[in-house]
Amino acid sequence: MSKDLRIVFMGTPDFAVATLKNLVEENYNIVGVITAPDKPAGRGRKLHKSAVKKYAESQGLKILQPTNLKNEDFISNLRSLNANLQIVVAFRMLPKVVWQMPEFGTFNLHASLLPNYRGAAPINWAIINGETRTGVSTFFIDDKIDTGEMILQEEVDIDPKENAGHLHNKLMVIGSQLVLKTVKLIEKGDFSTIPQPEIKNRKTANKLNKDNCKIEWNGSIESIFNKIRGLSPYPGAWSILKNGEDSLNVKIYEAKKEYVNHEYKTGRILTDKKSIKIAVKNGFIIITEIQLPGKRKMDSISLLNGYHFEANSKML
Repeated sequence: MSKDLRIVFMGTPDFAVATLKNLVEENYNIVGVITAPDKPAGRGRKLHKSAVKKYAESQGLKILQPTNLKNEDFISNLRSLNANLQIVVAFRMLPKVVWQMPEFGTFNLHASLLPNYRGAAPINWAIINGETRTGVSTFFIDDKIDTGEMILQEEVDIDPKENAGHLHNKLMVIGSQLVLKTVKLIEKGDFSTIPQPEIKNRKTANKLNKDNCKIEWNGSIESIFNKIRGLSPYPGAWSILKNGEDSLNVKIYEAKKEYVNHEYKTGRILTDKKSIKIAVKNGFIIITEIQLPGKRKMDSISLLNGYHFEANSKML
């Protein structure tokens, strides 16, 4: 006999919308949606709704936007929804009082093949580390981050040239389908979970910050290329452009790699009318999309049309 599910969905960005949309279109009973509070953004500092809130409003779903997940009023409101299953996609860490609440548990969709790449930025780090495969996992939440017992996994190939944005969109679709499969198993009560295996040299997906987004030009040509695509389109790999007296923080969003022997110092910039090359070990990184401070992203030819590189310019 199938269970009568009453679902609370928790999520905030676009990545979560695809899953919520699937659940709604499959006519599951979504009794509440929990998402981040509206945040001021842009020059006018107007309040912006999360992607999940916008979709939930379009469907007439009940929305809660707690700032504190342990707040007594929020806990009371959540309990009053009488959900028996909670689904989390790209939200935040839940206190025990929240994830233990529903009868059938709380499960999470994570954009990696767990136990590898637990943490905040699994899509980015899979590409930065040069992985050729990744995937999505569903697991029941416990009191640690991304460690609970797994329900389902699905693997996907990473194209050697795709960036984090492309992989995000691919995993968003596959992940939303995996959540539906997981819900159907829970609905039937016909499934088993497996503990995440303990593995040596487990790879992590630490939160991205200024330090770990900086390009290390002394690294291998592969590691530099992977960092650029792994941080594109957001937040962007950055470097210091030393050009004459100027030191500019620039972001590089797209590049190619060229394997060739040369005698230039690492970081040296070589330009002609159509290309910007950075000398690295075993070759060059050819920049195809870049952003200068206070400017929009532009292709290299557009930059060369309006910006002059001195003879000894370099990336630091």
